[in-house]
Amino acid sequence: MDVSALQKIRYTYKPKLPACLSQNIDNISIEFGVPTESDADQQDLKNLFKHSYGKPLATFVSGKNDTIRRELKVGVILSGGQAPGGHNVIAGLFDGLKKGNPASKLYGFLGGPSGLINNKAIELTGEIIDNYRNTGGFDIIGSGRTKIETPEQFAASYETAEKLGLNAVVIIGGDDSNTNAALLAEYFTGKGSSTQVIGCPKTIDGDLKNEYIETSFGHDTACKTYSELIGNIERDANSAKKYWHFIKLMGRAASHIALECALQTQPNICFISEEVEAKEISLSRVVDQICQSIVKRADNGDNFGVVLIPEGLVEFIPEMKNLIEELNDLIAGNEEEFAKKSSFIDQLYWLETKLSIPSYEFLNTLPPEIARELLMARDPHGNVQVSRIETEKLLIGMVEKHLAKLKKEGRYKGKFSALGHFFGYEGRCAFPSNFDADYCYSLGFCAFVLIASGLTGYLSSVRNLVKPAAEWIAGGVPLTMMMNMEQRHGSKKPVIKKALVKLDDRPFLTFAAQRDIWAVKTSFLFPGSIQYFGPAEVCDQTTKTLMLEKS
Repeated sequence: MDVSALQKIRYTYKPKLPACLSQNIDNISIEFGVPTESDADQQDLKNLFKHSYGKPLATFVSGKNDTIRRELKVGVILSGGQAPGGHNVIAGLFDGLKKGNPASKLYGFLGGPSGLINNKAIELTGEIIDNYRNTGGFDIIGSGRTKIETPEQFAASYETAEKLGLNAVVIIGGDDSNTNAALLAEYFTGKGSSTQVIGCPKTIDGDLKNEYIETSFGHDTACKTYSELIGNIERDANSAKKYWHFIKLMGRAASHIALECALQTQPNICFISEEVEAKEISLSRVVDQICQSIVKRADNGDNFGVVLIPEGLVEFIPEMKNLIEELNDLIAGNEEEFAKKSSFIDQLYWLETKLSIPSYEFLNTLPPEIARELLMARDPHGNVQVSRIETEKLLIGMVEKHLAKLKKEGRYKGKFSALGHFFGYEGRCAFPSNFDADYCYSLGFCAFVLIASGLTGYLSSVRNLVKPAAEWIAGGVPLTMMMNMEQRHGSKKPVIKKALVKLDDRPFLTFAAQRDIWAVKTSFLFPGSIQYFGPAEVCDQTTKTLMLEKS
């Protein structure tokens, strides 16, 4: 296939591994810790995961491993949204399998979890793998958002594993996908199957993390990609000096992307959804905060600026959050009836007697185009499709109205012209940074060692990531350790708990200590493009967030 000059060069990049995985493969053993507990809802989860709850942490150490050379058949799935580095996870898994035993085979399930359910797979050969090393995207086998949740789907997955004689299935995905991995591991074990299930932590949102999963892969690259674009816009704003840019950033439940991009680029304003929720900041107060910066900067002759908005901000604004929760539960419980309301007006009439009075009144204060977006078809988990709500346009419109009021009162004398942007898909399939290329390859190789050692129901773990790759610590985290029970489709279900921005941690506190200055004084940083070649302090570093967390 045709490839760019950069792609040719990236094929030759040799990812770095932790020292524990770089040694003679026969000397990679596992040290187990104490049994683990889930984040919450321990008894409920013990009842649901009778065969897999409470497993110990696993860390790779030097020692004899009698099983690492056995011949294996492994299937791999890319699940959910794309994230830079997925191809390197598969490459690391493939190389580990072949290093353990050249006769081992790796099968790629096509189109995500549905490939396992429907037994659609291809054998991944060295020739195929070599065409995707160190490249972005999930196009090697494709991805999908099918959830394995019905008895028929579990049975079909089991049948596929038995037909192919799989020793293991590796699921590369985010919190929902790895919840699937935990359920599948429990099901296989309960059926007496020898097929193991291992997960790998993927999501650019950065919300799949804990002490042992320091970051999810793809987050570093996506933040670097968005920060380059934000820096370019800041440079343009500072040159033209006439536009306010409202930039919505991907990241629904957590604001890790927005926070990292703010630390990298120092915009005038950046909202952190978790703070908005904690302080119960209303929509009108959000608008006030933006207008205060605009007015103060206009007084200095600066009629331009940059505002960063997390994709999920609307779900954290109290009145909007209440409305969305009511809508999600209401529509989930009356799906067929609501689907018959074909027009927006019919939907509003239907909702009038079913929503609480405050929520219905708030819905009617929103611009019609935003209200329509709130009522669109739900995502596979029964939630509003937040990425399709144009929060940047909502805020621009409300800011314009408020500034017009301030101008009429003589409290604002500037000029306001705004442009809206949404940075999301631009970052999901970028060439992985050196950090993500190394991290992902290590996660894949780590998954192989977990499989060869006979483990199931674990998430591949590589930590100590602020150090050089040779000092990284590899092992596995029990999937049930990361779970709790949450309301989904109107009932309680086990899910991996999302890790939100912590308002008392160094990354947020560092941002909070500087934002009042940024709001008034032009303090833009221009990080530039991702660097692949050059000194390690430029090319191989992870996110500012992680460095602050571990400092």
